[in-house]
Amino acid sequence: MENWIIDIMDQFGYIGILFLIAVENIFPPIPSEVILTFGGAMTAETSMTVTGVVAVSTAGSIIGAVILYGLGMLLGKERIEKIVKRYGHILRVTIEDVEKADNWFHKYGLWTIFFCRFVPLIRSLISIPAGMARINFVTFLLLTTIGTFIWNVVLVTIGAMVGDSWESIVHYMDYYSNVVYVLLVLLFLAFVIWYVRKKFIKVEK
Repeated sequence: MENWIIDIMDQFGYIGILFLIAVENIFPPIPSEVILTFGGAMTAETSMTVTGVVAVSTAGSIIGAVILYGLGMLLGKERIEKIVKRYGHILRVTIEDVEKADNWFHKYGLWTIFFCRFVPLIRSLISIPAGMARINFVTFLLLTTIGTFIWNVVLVTIGAMVGDSWESIVHYMDYYSNVVYVLLVLLFLAFVIWYVRKKFIKVEK
């Protein structure tokens, strides 16, 4: 998949980056880390600039997020789950992934739209429950744009700094993803323990 991504970016430049990032938001398993860091590295050898790469990648992210928001708003949870159950193997998304995003949104509120832009996989899927909850579109767009912009600036800038060594950054991003997943599991366990203790104290009273 990485070779396919690189070929598109080599051939189409900014348009290729915008297309790939938009698709990455709709099909989360496509690695944005590869697109953004390689896009940054390309600024050292082509006429592209860091500002340009950040701008088109942010635009692509917003396009993808708005599409998922619209699907969430129009289809609702039950239909989304039916689609994922039927075509999830193609999209490489499971019902559990959608439920995880939905649970995050309802537990932590609006700010998950911003903070989840830094969480692998969830960063894309969080747009669906936001749409299902019919969150104010301007608020959704603002939080999505800010979170996406920060994520893109960091990775594109790092890619530009390391140049030909951009693949090493992708390797480190795998560690980042694993650390995030571990933290999510720990947060979930802490929530379960807190919830059980709260119920246990109520029963004792």
